[in-house]
Amino acid sequence: MSDASLLLPMSLSPLRRPLVLAGLGALVLLLAVLSLGIGAVKLSPAQVLTALIDPAADPSAALVLKAIRLPRLLLAALVGACLAGAGAAMQGLFRNPLADPGLIGVSSGAALAAVAAIVFGGRVPYLAGPALVPFAAFVGSGLATGATLLLAQHLQRGVGRASGVAGLLLAGLAITTITMAGVGFMTYLSDDRQMRDISYWTLGSMANGGWRGVSWVFPAALIALGGLLFHARSLDALALGEREAAHLGVPVARLRLILVILAALGVGAATAFCGVIGFLGLLGPHLARLLLGAGHRFVLPGAMLLGAALLMLADIGARTLAAPAELPVGLLTNLIGGSFFLWMLARQSKGGAL
Repeated sequence: MSDASLLLPMSLSPLRRPLVLAGLGALVLLLAVLSLGIGAVKLSPAQVLTALIDPAADPSAALVLKAIRLPRLLLAALVGACLAGAGAAMQGLFRNPLADPGLIGVSSGAALAAVAAIVFGGRVPYLAGPALVPFAAFVGSGLATGATLLLAQHLQRGVGRASGVAGLLLAGLAITTITMAGVGFMTYLSDDRQMRDISYWTLGSMANGGWRGVSWVFPAALIALGGLLFHARSLDALALGEREAAHLGVPVARLRLILVILAALGVGAATAFCGVIGFLGLLGPHLARLLLGAGHRFVLPGAMLLGAALLMLADIGARTLAAPAELPVGLLTNLIGGSFFLWMLARQSKGGAL
């Protein structure tokens, strides 16, 4: 599973990949209609479509969709696409199918800043408010990613022998370790109420976003996902190796910087409103490669669609499995992702790949 050759393009039927992408798009739409109909007021698919197309025909259903379910659905789709798309890009950059966006410190940086805002935000009244935690998390993700890039650059200049991707990986691990220690310290300082808030935030939820979350995440997702798709061919060249990519005319150092910034932008915005949601950055790209081969022109959009579908499905489960209570969505993504990797390990062990 750690073989970088898994990231190299494979030979598949010319029609298979477009058909698979179309099928994934249809799956996202199907889950969207299903998700919009589930809740305290149950709506049939026909009622959902009628309320979306002609709100005047069913004003009460249209109000429920507009005020509650539609922003939650859009937020889940954007967050899932950002996490899985960034995961596919990081796996291409590190040339390792086990890489995920957490390796550059973005999630742990967001967690440290969010936890600090929960613990200390109430002591500064003029700063307290519903936007404090998401804003702090977004800033924290950016600062942690910036620290990772600066440390990697320092390593590359000769303090150590690490350079390029190896330096970036070591720097990300160091920043992640330090920030997670900070999260532990903040948790130690918190009282019972703050402890519950911290636990709820770090397990992830779609409940606190609303239209404000969508309006914040959408522009960041548009830039991040569009930028990653634009660099798909360069990621294919990078799968051959940094030296080989440079011979093909790819500016490797600049590409590495751009990919990290784009991934951090998407994951930072997603984490700010929904907390830490694990495994989508690994699961989405793996499923996409199983269905589409390894070319990033298809794997990236496939991973984005799968990430959106998986998080929408997990959110449906979070709202229904323990109704009327709501489970943290991160619990379900970890359960789905962990089960999938156990299945992958068993499959490869049976085939003699391990």
